[in-house]
Amino acid sequence: MNPDLPALAPITHLLYLHGFRSSPQSNKARQMAAWMQAHHPEVHWWCPQLPPSPAAAAALIDQGTRDWPAPRMAVMGSSLGGFYATWLAQRRGCRAALINPAVQPERDLARHLGTQSAWHDPAQQFDFTAEHLRELEALQVGPLVQPEQLLAIIAQGDEVLDWREMTARYPGSPQVVVAGGDHALSDFEPHLPTLARFFGLTPP
Repeated sequence: MNPDLPALAPITHLLYLHGFRSSPQSNKARQMAAWMQAHHPEVHWWCPQLPPSPAAAAALIDQGTRDWPAPRMAVMGSSLGGFYATWLAQRRGCRAALINPAVQPERDLARHLGTQSAWHDPAQQFDFTAEHLRELEALQVGPLVQPEQLLAIIAQGDEVLDWREMTARYPGSPQVVVAGGDHALSDFEPHLPTLARFFGLTPP
């Protein structure tokens, strides 16, 4: 399913935000970085390692994009990164592409309190606390001001998040609802043309 997307000016800056316990080494982040470098090296690309604290992650994102032009920037986020991307899009009025975005992470991550290990480097560990859940709650945004500025790619086969809750969170946004699939959106590459159009870039 290809959503109807308006003709948009090409972006000049793109931020990628990974999910909980993930990193810039995730498959989607690396695929997107490689595609941008190969086809649109003129676009400024940033994919930071986010700290465990949501408040610290938000501060890093806010500071790192402070000088970016909102009409020509976009943010991509997967899972918890999609939650952060929604927050940033509301804050800056920029475009956001969301991949299986977390809707209520302060609820869903409550079962992960305690010591956690990084997905791509199990030797790296961090403590996830009740304070972090409160920080997530503080980052919740209300109804979307410009829902057409957000593109949601949602897999019905997501084994972690409820796809119905995700689609309901973005009712006025263009959506790609994938039959089957998984939380990681392992079949990511076929969605590159849609993402390119949303970013105003030449599709592959």
